[in-house]
Amino acid sequence: MQNKVSEAVAFLKARLNETPEIGMITGTGLGALTERITADLRLPYETIPHFPRSTVEGHKGMLATGRIAGRSIIAMEGRVHLYEGYSPQEVTFSVRVMASLGVRYLLMSSAAGGLNPQFDKGDLMIVTDHINLKGSNPLVGINLDEFGPRFPDMSQAYPSDLIKIAREEAVQSGVMIRQGVYAGVLGPSLETPAETRFLRMIGADAVGMSTVSQTIVAVQSGLRVLTIAVITNVNLPDCMEQTSVEDVIEASQKASPILSDLWERIIGRLPTR
Repeated sequence: MQNKVSEAVAFLKARLNETPEIGMITGTGLGALTERITADLRLPYETIPHFPRSTVEGHKGMLATGRIAGRSIIAMEGRVHLYEGYSPQEVTFSVRVMASLGVRYLLMSSAAGGLNPQFDKGDLMIVTDHINLKGSNPLVGINLDEFGPRFPDMSQAYPSDLIKIAREEAVQSGVMIRQGVYAGVLGPSLETPAETRFLRMIGADAVGMSTVSQTIVAVQSGLRVLTIAVITNVNLPDCMEQTSVEDVIEASQKASPILSDLWERIIGRLPTR
């Protein structure tokens, strides 16, 4: 792992004009923000050493570096998931590369199913905490101390000052913003009514198949994490409606411009080094 990360970092450093301060990973149908980057580099994932390729509809698999809101950024348009057959280490490989490049913040967006009955389709939810139900952890195995401690503390995985900035910028821009707990599941099958009821009972407000593994590695690596999920559908266990990937992509794309505006405002507010 260490050698693979080093090779990817060396490849990117040779092509970067400056050290990125902010890393971003976008989810299904949520790549609009990368189009706003004044980019000095755009690369397909397959051209970067050891980068796994995204195989899911709605994930373009492009990496862009440049500037947005006056801040240096490296952004991934699309991510990979455990359900694609990748290992937890492969799923989080890009986070280790970003940390090794000198990134300080990791911003993530994702599509999620709403569990809180007060939520509506199209809502944005700031993730305040998560529940890892993936059945795996990316830190399992031999710990590489240069990446961080064996037992990283997760009590403040989503820092309150970043959440405060996101809430303030949402209010200033007139965007309805929710906040809540994100349950990370393996997928790719969607939840049954009984699973939906269980997730709500244990305190989850939304459910998805991404972000949790990346957050764990980011925290271990010393990055500050902020995640905003788009609620693409609301799961009510007593009256479940069928949902397709096309529905998820459509809802994500509809919310993407609003979320992109919000991210740009947030990025401009992030504390400097």
